[in-house]
This record gives sequence, C-alpha cells and structure tokens, in this order.
Amino acid sequence: MSDQLRLDIPLLLPEVADTADRCVARLTSELEGREGVDKVHVIRTSDGSPPQLCIHYRPDILPLERVRQLARSAGAELTGQYQHLFWDDLEGVGHTRRARTVGLRLREIPGVIEAEVGAAGTLRAEFQRSETSIETIRMVLSDMGVTRKSAAVAAAVPAQAGHEHGDDGHDHGPDHAHGSDHKHGHKGSDDHDHGHDHGGIFGERTELIFALLCGLVLGIGFTIEKFDVAREWVSFSFYLAAYGFGGWFTVREAIENLKLKRFEIDTLMLVAAAGAAALGAWAEGALLLFLFSLGHALEHYAMGRAKRAIEALAELAPQTAILKSADGSTREVSVELLQIGDTVVVKPNERLPADGFVTVGRTAVNQAPVTGESVPVDKEPVADRALAAAKPDGLDAKYRVFAGTINGHGAIEIAVTRLAADTTLAKVVKMVSEAETQKSPTQRFTDKFERIFVPSVLALVFVLLFAWVVVDESFRDSFYRAMAVLVAASPCALAIATPSAVLSGVARAARGGVLVKGGGPLENLGSLTALAFDKTGTLTEGKPRITDVVPSTAVPKEELLRIAVAVERLSDHPLAAAIVRDGEAMLTSARVPVADDLNSLTGRGVTAKVEGETVLIGKAEMFGADGIAPIGDEVATAIAGLREQGRTTMVVRMGDRDLGAIGLMDTPREAARTAIAKLRELGIGRMIMISGDHQKVAESIAAEVGIDEAWGDLMPDQKVDAIRDLKAEQPVAMVGDGVNDAPAMAIATVGIAMGAAGSDVALETADVALMADDLAHLPFAIGLSRQTRRIIRQNLVVSLGVVVVLVPATILGLGIGPAVAAHEGSTLVVVANALRLLAYRDRSAA
Repeated sequence: MSDQLRLDIPLLLPEVADTADRCVARLTSELEGREGVDKVHVIRTSDGSPPQLCIHYRPDILPLERVRQLARSAGAELTGQYQHLFWDDLEGVGHTRRARTVGLRLREIPGVIEAEVGAAGTLRAEFQRSETSIETIRMVLSDMGVTRKSAAVAAAVPAQAGHEHGDDGHDHGPDHAHGSDHKHGHKGSDDHDHGHDHGGIFGERTELIFALLCGLVLGIGFTIEKFDVAREWVSFSFYLAAYGFGGWFTVREAIENLKLKRFEIDTLMLVAAAGAAALGAWAEGALLLFLFSLGHALEHYAMGRAKRAIEALAELAPQTAILKSADGSTREVSVELLQIGDTVVVKPNERLPADGFVTVGRTAVNQAPVTGESVPVDKEPVADRALAAAKPDGLDAKYRVFAGTINGHGAIEIAVTRLAADTTLAKVVKMVSEAETQKSPTQRFTDKFERIFVPSVLALVFVLLFAWVVVDESFRDSFYRAMAVLVAASPCALAIATPSAVLSGVARAARGGVLVKGGGPLENLGSLTALAFDKTGTLTEGKPRITDVVPSTAVPKEELLRIAVAVERLSDHPLAAAIVRDGEAMLTSARVPVADDLNSLTGRGVTAKVEGETVLIGKAEMFGADGIAPIGDEVATAIAGLREQGRTTMVVRMGDRDLGAIGLMDTPREAARTAIAKLRELGIGRMIMISGDHQKVAESIAAEVGIDEAWGDLMPDQKVDAIRDLKAEQPVAMVGDGVNDAPAMAIATVGIAMGAAGSDVALETADVALMADDLAHLPFAIGLSRQTRRIIRQNLVVSLGVVVVLVPATILGLGIGPAVAAHEGSTLVVVANALRLLAYRDRSAA
C-alpha cells in the first residue's frame, strides 16, 4: 500500500513560486527515480497557500523520515546547482535578429542551459552555478554591447526580480533583476549611461544619425561624380565615408554572427556591399548600406514603440508614498520601503502607491490601468482591520485597492498588504515582459523555415556566381546578379513578422486589463471554437444566498440553522459563507454552538463535530455512498422540489437524524448574457457550462445567461475529463476563477482566469488572465487575438511575397539598389502593420 507525503515546494526550492519552473520538474523526476517512490506530482492549493509536492511512497521500503530527507536533499542539490535569471532592462538589443544573436551567444557559454532574449530587452536564462556565473553572463553581454539600464531609469520600475535560486533567499544585490542599488537610485557597478538600442555618441539615436550621415555623404559624393566638379578621389572619399557610417553597426552584427558560425541578414548585406565595392560600384554599395542601416534604425524605433507600451505599465505606480506613523504623523518615503501592515495616506486624484485595503475614507477608484474597467469602482473602509489583514485576498472588491490605480475625489488611508515587488501591477509588468521570450507556434515555424531557407539562398548564390560559365556574360555581371539575389532573398521581414505582432498584441492586451502569457496563448486564443465556463463565480456572482430552509418533521427551523452555521463557520467555501451570513441573520437570538474537527470531502460536502455528535453537510449524492446512510424520503422529496426551482441544495444530518435541507441560489452575472451574445457574434459556436451542482440547477443558470449546454453533477476530476474530451474534438478554453478550476484550465487549449487582480493563484495558473472580475473583457481578448492572427498572416504574406517576387526579378537583372529598397520597405511595412495592434479597439464594446 502507498502512503502520501505533502511538502511545500518553496521549502524545497526557495524562490520558486511558479510550479512550471524547470527545477520543479527536475525535483519531480529526481524523486520518482528512487526505489520505493511510486509517484510524484504537484498540487496547486485553492486557498492561495504555497504549492505542494505530493509524494506517493511505500513505507515498507522507504520510512517517512527518509522520504523527507530525500526530498530536502534533492531540493538543496538543485538549489545549489541551478540558478535562474530574468532581466527586463537590457540596452543594445533593439530588434529580433539582434536578440536572436545575443541569445545564441549566451547559450554557447559553458553551463548555460537556456537563454532567450527578446527584442524589447528581456533576458530569461538558466545556468549551472558550478560552471558559470551572473558575472560571466554580464561580461559576455557587455562584449556584445548589451548592458543593463542606468539606475536612474531602473528606479522608475518596481523591484520585480526574476527568482534566483539562492541559499540566502532573495538576492537583493546588483545581480537581482532590479537590485537594491536600483531601489535607492545609486548606480550599480555594471550600470552606465548607455544609449538605447545600439547606443553611442549620440545616445539612443546614434544608429539613425549614422544612417542619415551615410545618406548625406553618399548624396554629396554622387553629386560630385555626376557633375564632375572635383577630382575622382574626392567623390571616392565620400563613398568611403558612406561605407563607414552605413556599415558601422552592421559590421558589429556580422562579426558576432560569424563567431557563432551563422549567416544572418547583416552578414549577407556586408558581403553584397563588399561585392559592389569590388566591382567598382561604390555608389551602389553605399546606397545598399544606407537603405539597410536606415531600415534598421526605423525598425528599432518602431519596435521601441511597442516596448515603451510595456514600460508605460511599470511607470503607472508612483515612486513615493505618504506613510502614516502610529503617532499620526506623516512622511514621504520610497514605495520600496513600505512594509506589510503600514498605513498609507492617498490624497484625491493621486495614484495609489501599494496594494492594500481601505481603512479610512470613501472614494471611487479608477482601476482601468490595472483591470481595464471603464467605470470607477466605489471603495469603503473595512469594519475590522485586524480581521481584514488576516485574510486580505478574500476581501470584497469594495475594500481592496491596487498600486497604479487612480484615486477619486475622496482622501483615503490604506493598509499595505503587499511589498512593492509583489504588487499586482509589478507582477503584470514582469509577466508581460516575460511573455516576449515565450515563442508562438508561428514563430517557431518561421525560425525552422529560416534555418533551411538561409543555407538554400547561400547555395543558390554560389551557383549564380558561376552563371558566366553557361551564360554569355562577364564574371562581373554574374557576381553582381548573385549579390542582388543575396539581398533579395534575405528573410529580414520574415524574422520580425511574428515577434513584432506578438509584442504589440501582448502590450495592447495588458493595457486593456488582459494578461496574455506569450505568443502561444495569444495565437491559440484566436483559434478557439469552443468555450467551457465554470458556473460559480464565472457565470454567476459567486455570492449565493439562502432562499429556502426546509426542516424535517419535528425539527425546529432554528436547530437546523444553528447546526449548519456552527459547522460552516469553519469552512471557506462560498456556499458555507452564504449559510453563515444568512443563517446568522435569521437566528436573531438563538445560540450557535462551537464546532470542531472539520473534514472536507472534496466536491461533496463537509463533516465536523458539534456537541459531541458528528454532523454531515453536503450534496444529497454524498448520502448513500461510501458507507454513509441514505437520506430519508421526506428530505429527498424536499431536495427534488428545490432542485426543480433551480436551487443549489445542502442536506444537514446530525448523528443519525436528517435535520433537513437548505436551498441556495447564486445570481447570474448581469454582464454574462451580453458577453455570451458577443462571443456568439465572434463565431464561438459552442459554449458549455460545467458545474458540480445538480443538472437541473446547472440547466437553470445556463438558460438565464444564454448557454445551450450545461453539464452538472461533475466532481473536480470529472471536470478535467470533460475538458480533455472537448479538447479532443476542437480547440477549447476553460474559463474559471483560477483557483479550484486550475486542473481543468491546465488541460484546456487555453486556460482563462477571471478576476485575477490580486490573486497569485489565478495569475500563475492561467494562460490568459482577465484582471477585472468581469466577463465582458473576454470578447475583447478573443477579438484582439484574432486580429493578431490576421496581422501575423498578413506579415507572413508580405515578407514571403517580397522574397518570391524579388528573387526571380534579381536573377533576371533587377539591381541591388531597387532590391534592397524593396527589401527594407517590406520590413518597415511588416513592423508598421504589427504596431496597428497597439491601437486596437474592441468594436463589440461600442
């Protein structure tokens, strides 16, 4: 027989909050390989507590303490061996090809297991501590001209480091994603004032200025040559200067790629320019470099716009807060110095500096910067600060506030519940930045295509070099044609077609209160033809109320309510909260006994002890199974009647007596029917509501919100099976609250969590998180995804179409100048097309 042991993952792997982390997978495989261990799996808890590692072991082979030792030692070994890094403030990347080159170079460092670099300046890496270090990674980046932002800029971003598996917990040194040197505005040893994207003597505009200087001296040289106003060496000098300005950054890129034994577009362009010079066509070679460098600079600018849309999110939170001391005095402090439990004063029309709950004052808060809600949300103070501080994540929306949102006309005081690095806004910024390093299916396809296409182009060019052997032309003409083909066939626009659209789409989604974790979910969301909704808290308000109390014969109504309230006080289930709230209101004077020894029967009900007797409260189906006596005819009849009316029902039994039944009803969301109708207009043909409630109840709620299919009586594991079966038929998303729906969301094509603002569990488990507790944002998310897919397809058509047209044209005689103009033009068209996503509007909301 197999026993089980559950251990908190953060105890085994400090700083690992995400259960999808590679080290969690390594720990699992490490333990599964031990004799006596049958199975190891991760359990995400529903109450926001740390995820757990569940180990099934055979005590006859491995004693319990030995299992604990193995788990801890394996975790310590991994912690000491591997380190993760996430930086989102790199300077000197600027475009997709450059990002790919930097990533490839980092992966060549011994000990680096994974390194993905994004054009927006993000780096996600994992390495073995024994073989390399952060300092080595920093030095390699520096050698490539890539650095971290200056401290002054980084200080504008909340501390939000990637986790580094260190023995000492959080590393707040300069190697942290935003270290302590950033927090206090001092420059770290590695942070110098470098310009943005290929910075230089003119700062962030250096490449653009060099490109324009290239064009200027080229024009002067061409004019001198054309009108013969000076000696030939004068015009040649200007052409040479044009080569210098135009090729400055291209040479650096080419050298880096050649070190990596790769032929990228930069290398091919240099070869073509050098070939033109060898033929004496200096003007044409300089024109090629001018157009290419100008295209590069404009591409950097355009991609920078998408990057700035993400950076703007980080700048929403103020850098200082007005801290109120115990004696009532106030002082201005940096938000990084705020501690959990501090009291912060927020004046009218100011941005909130921290996540927390209101303790003094009433106001309306504009939460659009974080949740995308268009209407300000009314806020009021909590009744009991100590009680609210004990369970801040369970507070109603009218009490909770988030950093970066905007206060209305009322002055308020808030109690801080999260550190600056852990606010909802900080996590969203971090996840949006990380999203760029998660490649979409289309991007993976284009990367594979390029790996085949580029060598094929080089082979074609090599063949064309010998065209003079079979065609009556000079070697010079064959060489020129080969160089023109080299330019025409370079897949420059293809490389940026998908990343630019994904970056823009993710940034636009975040601005609308929708967090999309990468290109994969963004593309998959637009492919959906079916949606499955959890009932409670998704299609309904999640705030049920007691509608009926039906006691058995000879059982007073007060006794039924007293016992039910006593037991449900110990539970945190929404139905339990409703029974306690409404039951206490009905019991005006009756004494409620104390219950203990609560035991939850997942998906069915609870048991507890009251006044020495065992009490069972749960679904009617719980009775008559697993050794529990069935309910009597009287209660069974009452349950049937309540279910016909669409009520959720609970049976209460004390000892061997059925005390009666309680009927509850959850109110469908006002926005649900409208959202469902909009989703149908978008072409979502199949929508299903899945619920643990009785089939009749599920059908009643589904009918109210406009859903045709309702699957009731489902246990949590049956919900997972239901989604798996649906996914086998068609792409399907699971929409839930991200807590008790996590397993079903994980198995779906896309997992969508509602009301993710302030919920760590929802943010971590979902592929797509609707920050507001509002179903109306779902049509916007799907519409944006479909527009992103359309733009990606358009970009692929443009980028591949230009190659298809230009290659035959250059073979037939089109010159290098027109080829590079068309080539760079297509790149700019692709980027500009992608940037249209930043202005996407939800037409269904109009």
